[in-house]
Amino acid sequence: MGAGLVRAFPGLGAKVVSLDRDEARGAPLARESNAGFVPVDVAVKASVEQAFKTATAILGGLDVLVHAAGVAPFTPSDDFPVGTWNDVMAVNALGTVLTNQAAFAAMKAGGGAILNFASFAGVTGLPAKAAYAASKGAVLAWTRTVAQEWGAFNVTVNAIAPAIWTLMFDKTRSELSPQALAELDARFARHIPLGGRLGDIDRDFVPALAFYCSAGARFITGQTICIDGGKLMAR
Repeated sequence: MGAGLVRAFPGLGAKVVSLDRDEARGAPLARESNAGFVPVDVAVKASVEQAFKTATAILGGLDVLVHAAGVAPFTPSDDFPVGTWNDVMAVNALGTVLTNQAAFAAMKAGGGAILNFASFAGVTGLPAKAAYAASKGAVLAWTRTVAQEWGAFNVTVNAIAPAIWTLMFDKTRSELSPQALAELDARFARHIPLGGRLGDIDRDFVPALAFYCSAGARFITGQTICIDGGKLMAR
């Protein structure tokens, strides 16, 4: 989803810098999209601080952070390596904290918008993805907390809970047995009222994110924004 935004947002008039741990893939994508690129490891504070220093210099400030980094390995809850738990939490939870702190430091004087990628899994849970679900629950709680703290500085913080077809989802599907894959597709058909399947990045996701990155969303904060065809219907 992050790649889709990097491709689309410059064409909508935004000045974009993409941050990615995978420079071999991220840098060419940014060049092709007329965006800047800065390498970063979101789980390392020094790396995040340096990346934001470089990015804000390129941009001349910072109005919006879309934090999309995430990992979702297969983790049955009864037995998985502690290292797997730590890796997921480092990227998904700590990465959210560190990037948000760096963004807030850049936005504190003039306001801005932060959009964190959460997931329906952080609300409902997700079998076989226990660490991922727990990390996204942390993202939701963090988002609600800092939305309250940072509102005084005109910084909005919202969580995006998407149900969008991505490369990560392709990887998830590749790890499933034929029976499990059929069950997953049947579950989506039952529980996603709009079309019975995951949404499309360009058609369903980019336009919604463009709004939440805009001044039109300045009075919206602390929310879990579901772009999911009606799957979660969060209250």
